[in-house]
Amino acid sequence: MKLAIYIGKKEVECSDRLAALRKELENGGCECYVLADGQSPEEGTDMLLSVGGDGTFLSASAIASASDLPVAGVNLGRLGFLSENRPEDVAVALLSGDYTIEERTVLGAVPGDDTELETDFWPYAFNEFTVHRSGAAMLGVDVSIDGVDLPAYWADGLIVSTSSGSTAYSLSAGGPIVLPQSQVLIITPIAPHNLNIRPLIVPDSATVSLRVHSRDSKIFFTADNRTAEVGEGASFTINVAQFSLKRVRLNSSNFINALTEKLFWGEDVRNIK
Repeated sequence: MKLAIYIGKKEVECSDRLAALRKELENGGCECYVLADGQSPEEGTDMLLSVGGDGTFLSASAIASASDLPVAGVNLGRLGFLSENRPEDVAVALLSGDYTIEERTVLGAVPGDDTELETDFWPYAFNEFTVHRSGAAMLGVDVSIDGVDLPAYWADGLIVSTSSGSTAYSLSAGGPIVLPQSQVLIITPIAPHNLNIRPLIVPDSATVSLRVHSRDSKIFFTADNRTAEVGEGASFTINVAQFSLKRVRLNSSNFINALTEKLFWGEDVRNIK
């Protein structure tokens, strides 16, 4: 098996845990090489290992999707829902075949005729798209679902998230936790100025259209960890992309266990066994 190791930040390249992981994989018969930012995977690569935290995984997911490679998250970060696996567990699982490759939803955004994105901006997201204010003025966001208009959101911004992204920005903004295999999208306002507004879950077959209004001339549009500036009145149509992300899941991993370990879900003296 030929493995590309994507490290994102160069300082982790020489870490003891990464060195031990690479040595164990190579001793097991794998061919490993480090993939730097801006590089494309070598011909014959079978899998991409994202080594770091969830931010590194999001960058790796863009490379993996474009190259149609499965990506495995190796956690050297602080939290890690996407890069949830310890290096020592990854080595054992890959060498023994104790893993599965699951298909995760990717979102695509098409800007309206009146909206310009930078030519090199990749308009796909694994976790979420957002529109966000750039100055003091709040945003008015007109949203329609399959052509049906919702009441306008007045807020700092708006998140359109996949189920995989439910534990990311959407969670911090008060959105629900959704099991990753759920086929839904989550629409979550950021610091809304409407007392009666709530996050909304819609089928991932839906077409979500946005148009943003602000007194500021500049608005931020984000796709995972990438940011672009757009103008007042910018509009986007968001759908599930025609391709998915192939994510490597170790058979020992469990989403509910990850919630309890990383977010201390259910932490209560009454739950101590």
